[in-house]
Amino acid sequence: MKKKLAKIFMASTMMVGILAGCSGGDKETSGGTNSDTIKFGVNLELSGGVASYGESLEQGIDLAVEEINKDGGIDGKEIKLVKADNKSEAAEATSTAIKLTSQDKVTAIIGAATSGNTVAQVQIANDNKTVLLSPSGTAPNVTVNEDGKLNEFAFRTSFIDPFQGTVAANFAAKELKVKTAAIFADSASDYAKGLADSFKETFEAAGGKVIAEEAYVGKDTDFRSTLTRIKGKNPEFIFIPGYYEEVGLIVKQAREAGIDVPLMGADGWDSPKLVELAGAKALNNTFITNHYSSEDPDEKIQNFVKKFKDKYKGASPNAFNALGYDTVYLLADAIERAGSTDSVKIKDALAATKDLSLVTGIVTIDKKHNPIKSATVLEYKDGKQVFNTKVDPK
Repeated sequence: MKKKLAKIFMASTMMVGILAGCSGGDKETSGGTNSDTIKFGVNLELSGGVASYGESLEQGIDLAVEEINKDGGIDGKEIKLVKADNKSEAAEATSTAIKLTSQDKVTAIIGAATSGNTVAQVQIANDNKTVLLSPSGTAPNVTVNEDGKLNEFAFRTSFIDPFQGTVAANFAAKELKVKTAAIFADSASDYAKGLADSFKETFEAAGGKVIAEEAYVGKDTDFRSTLTRIKGKNPEFIFIPGYYEEVGLIVKQAREAGIDVPLMGADGWDSPKLVELAGAKALNNTFITNHYSSEDPDEKIQNFVKKFKDKYKGASPNAFNALGYDTVYLLADAIERAGSTDSVKIKDALAATKDLSLVTGIVTIDKKHNPIKSATVLEYKDGKQVFNTKVDPK
């Protein structure tokens, strides 16, 4: 890491923030080495079904960029973001990635929020040798194809679904001490299926038994008949991997059906809209795995929380805010160590990241381009997320 970035990270306990954007590879006319700006493309879900995720990521990204530009940018170059709305659709994410690489000529793309919309950009990123860094795409196939081949230019800031599923299963078995569980997952979502598979494998290895497995489809709104079947199996715990739009209704209808056992999901639950959909009371005795907690007493986290509240009128930052913020840091660190805006050099520097201290954890990038870092378990109490515990990778 160069002195300047090291200095910023050292000051991070008082003020954390870093960078964003530049042109592709050595394309020096659009934010490259001879330009006064560094451009990053931002390809996020700013409207559509999961707009809450994209909006939260955007806030974190903007805060980091504002701080870095105020501090003099990267080697004196101002960060410029080229933003686009993929409308929560994979096809739109693809066309946006094409525009960002071929027309805007960015060096790196931040986004998308979801795994599916990130995977939709992977081939374009690889073909154009443009770094693609998803803040929150947790499915394994973001960085590694089904055949095991590495997506050379794809990276992520978040941990992966199998880790979340493992943490949830161990929490259910060891902390809640339940012996039987049901799984209710979105059948069309790679995200949900990956979480469900890792949860089941780990829970049963720990001595538990999955006694019911049910499925729903995204955009469904009535889950009552399926919940009645699950209730009839009498599980002690229900794992519901999915996104907040459906999960909010599932939780509400589960409680209305008299299901009072603990419910648990993952980072897909993390949206202010979840409480609106489910109701604060219904969310009592529910848990999620997540990337961080604003209530974690860690000094770096509390400094970030303060800065976020100062910028966004007292709002408490959620995990997507933190992941957006950290994604800018991760990319900035790579550019500093690469000493260049060349995409291949940035890609190599990202892959070599080791023990980088960020808000959502201390990050080392593994050989599959996934960060090795801790997870947090949160509990909902009267509509508020409450820090429960932090789980380190084994």
